[in-house]
Amino acid sequence: MKCCIFLMTFGLTILAFMPLQAQDFALMGTATDLKNDCILLTPDKPYQEGLAYHRRKIDLNQFFEIEFDVYFGDKDEGADGITFVIHNDPRGYGAYGTWGECMGYGRWRKNSFYGDYIAPSIAIEFDTYQNLSQNDPPQDHIAYLENGTNYHTTYFDNNDENFNLEDDRLHAFRLRWNPELHLLSVYLDEMLVYEGTKDLINEIFKGESQVIWGFTASTGRKHNKQYFCLRRWAKR
Repeated sequence: MKCCIFLMTFGLTILAFMPLQAQDFALMGTATDLKNDCILLTPDKPYQEGLAYHRRKIDLNQFFEIEFDVYFGDKDEGADGITFVIHNDPRGYGAYGTWGECMGYGRWRKNSFYGDYIAPSIAIEFDTYQNLSQNDPPQDHIAYLENGTNYHTTYFDNNDENFNLEDDRLHAFRLRWNPELHLLSVYLDEMLVYEGTKDLINEIFKGESQVIWGFTASTGRKHNKQYFCLRRWAKR
């Protein structure tokens, strides 16, 4: 394989950018290699769930940045959305959450621990359907999640009550982790949609720095085609 690994100075950080390949992802459920540098998570059908985890873990002691293009569908009334998840669930590459509003990541209720959910973990959800039990607003939105619950009290919607991710186009997604500052930054279409500080290694992952990362998605009674396309990831 010809590759384009190169170095880039980011502030005082020297990054090595590496290409991503579909074969490097472990797929579960309805996830499928589309053979065009994209991975389908859910077809446009009800009650689907797909997950894709990169086979190489990331080290939270190191600075890294990950970039993808993400597609959320073409029906504004569709559902349910996609999460980007980082986890150390005991099930490893077999970890999954509940379908529908839980997007293959979380559980039905914040304080109900029955069923399937991914934990310990953090996730960024791209939610395309309002579910009141998860404290969702009417419009599409983006939120930070922890330990297998989709319930959230804050979210990004660009201060737009008509914010819509299901617009039949790819959206550029970028996530950056700075371990020196314990700073997690998330961008969508070059907009900063989440930024927060937390000692992920000790506060979430109980001292473990090597963690699994990837995407989850699901549909319920409402549905949409949902997939992501490979770009690159970089680390120090």
